[in-house]
Amino acid sequence: MRSGNPSLKKEAFEKFDTVGSGQTMTIQGTVNKTLILMLLLLATFVYSWNQFVSNPGSVLPLILIGAIGGLIVALITIFVPKISPFTAPLYALLEGLFLGAISAQYEAQYGGIVFQAVLLTMGVLFSLLFAYKSGFIKVTQNFRMGVVAATGAIFLVYVFSFIGGFFGFNIPHLHEATPIGIAISVVIVIIAALNLVLDFDYIENAASSRVPKYFEWYGAFGLLVTLVWLYLEILRLLSKLRSR
Repeated sequence: MRSGNPSLKKEAFEKFDTVGSGQTMTIQGTVNKTLILMLLLLATFVYSWNQFVSNPGSVLPLILIGAIGGLIVALITIFVPKISPFTAPLYALLEGLFLGAISAQYEAQYGGIVFQAVLLTMGVLFSLLFAYKSGFIKVTQNFRMGVVAATGAIFLVYVFSFIGGFFGFNIPHLHEATPIGIAISVVIVIIAALNLVLDFDYIENAASSRVPKYFEWYGAFGLLVTLVWLYLEILRLLSKLRSR
């Protein structure tokens, strides 16, 4: 089992002794935890959004706290899954601060874009969940390897783009609303969406392996990581289309 999501690697679910059935991870429990995390994210999302509406200049600290804090908490959760019942909710709250402020900025420039991005993200989530559960999409080893490789390539491109920005170097078309730039965003959205399929498969296999119950929080956290990435990429794609 492999996932493009770094928080849902095989190693995270290995080397655990089987415990009683009431103390093991379940799919329904993971779904419930995911809903809780999304509600927490929504709460700080709305707060950060309202802060931007009342005073646009006041949201920079929220963006920094949300982005940097979320990254730190995510890394801690990945390396220490046992504390995910505490760190996963914290990650959701921090990401809500970041997403709310960023989304409000996009909305101010392109009216209605956030609602479209949310609908598309949820549409992709449920469509791929249906396709996975119905067997329309088969998670084979080649499928996993392809998605993981593509995800790694995207990560490297973003790292090079971030570092290059400090030296005045920008990767051509990556952030531009050109036909090639739009095509790049479409590809990235597709790869982000396919990571959801790997996450579904991984959570299902983890639950069948009877890992400890706290992995429900860890699985929900991993799924939220992918959803946040997918939402941001859809938002970026829509902004490119709207700016043409």
